[in-house]
Amino acid sequence: MVIPASATQVSASIDEVAVYYRRISGQLQEGGASYRLIDAFAGAGGMTLGFTKAFGHVFNPVWANDFNNDAVASYNANFGEHCVYGDIIDILADPATRIPQADVVIGGPPCQGFSLLNKNRKNDPRKQLWKPFLEIVRLSGARVFVIENVPQLLKSGEYREIRETAQSMGFKIASEVLSAADYGVPQTRHRAIIIGCRSIDPAVTFPPKKTHFNPEILQPSLPSLGEYLQGAKPWRTVRDAIEDLPPPEGTSIRTVEAPLDLHFGRNPTPLSLKRYKAIPEEGMNRFDLQRIAPELTPTCWIRKTKGGTDLFGRLWWDKPSVTIRTEFYKPEKGRYLHPCQHRPITHREAARLQSFPDSFRFMGSKIEIARQIGNAVPPMLAARIADVVYALLESDA
Repeated sequence: MVIPASATQVSASIDEVAVYYRRISGQLQEGGASYRLIDAFAGAGGMTLGFTKAFGHVFNPVWANDFNNDAVASYNANFGEHCVYGDIIDILADPATRIPQADVVIGGPPCQGFSLLNKNRKNDPRKQLWKPFLEIVRLSGARVFVIENVPQLLKSGEYREIRETAQSMGFKIASEVLSAADYGVPQTRHRAIIIGCRSIDPAVTFPPKKTHFNPEILQPSLPSLGEYLQGAKPWRTVRDAIEDLPPPEGTSIRTVEAPLDLHFGRNPTPLSLKRYKAIPEEGMNRFDLQRIAPELTPTCWIRKTKGGTDLFGRLWWDKPSVTIRTEFYKPEKGRYLHPCQHRPITHREAARLQSFPDSFRFMGSKIEIARQIGNAVPPMLAARIADVVYALLESDA
């Protein structure tokens, strides 16, 4: 990669591309540097999973927090009993709270305050939860932090406040909207990522080079060397992620081995099933339903002549999925119908489309697990962000 002239004094270990190839080839050996990791607003731990699964012994989680008890249970089931349940503002106000020292703080302060789906977002208090996040950064003495949120954050006044506050704390800042599909996630999910580093301008390594490309735009031999890793592959697809799964059984979490434990269906009404069958081809949506079977189409959809093209839509086998949200099991909420079966996707399918391995343990009811899956940072995206963070820390060793 090209190192800016202003950063020529930085060690060659800053190269996140070299870090990536060392990691995937298994050349990051046991006994090297270990960095302490905090995950604030952790959810089930998708971002922690990306850091720890990618690097194993390198990133050591020492503290985490979430205000959802089931998400805390999932985090602790996978990473150890150090995720604290509760409102972070109350936790930080408690004189007994001790935030441990750490090298890195990562997390996604709740994004609903910025989401276009939130009609009351102008005055939503959740837009200010970056403040306790940066307080955790201060208390822990972290050298690097990562904030994940919806793309709208980077165009907000709050982003300017985050940047100015972090700079006053001694951090240099870089930010970018990343597409999860460009990093091996079978999903076109776009997320804003903000990285702060005390010692080095993170723009030297961020954003990470893309490992995958859209084959409808680029041919395998054509990805730009400046934007893609050498040997970049086509986007991973719905077929890659879920085709091997059999038809789901039952309507509840099953006491069987993964992946079938979370591979259950729903009991659609006769009307819903007629609607599914009326639009059998992948890529179809509510407008196709209205064209083919207007008598089955809700009147509210008929009145709504614009927008919402993904509603009641079928996924494509050979494309990544759309963004997996918390109610992916409801086709009326988005393009969540299976490419060929007459049903919405299952919890296991949604987890795979988020790039969670089948071995990851989710705790709670099926509604709570769906919320954890939809709210998570895709672990494979987090792993590429971890490459950048590792490079920054190594350069400052």
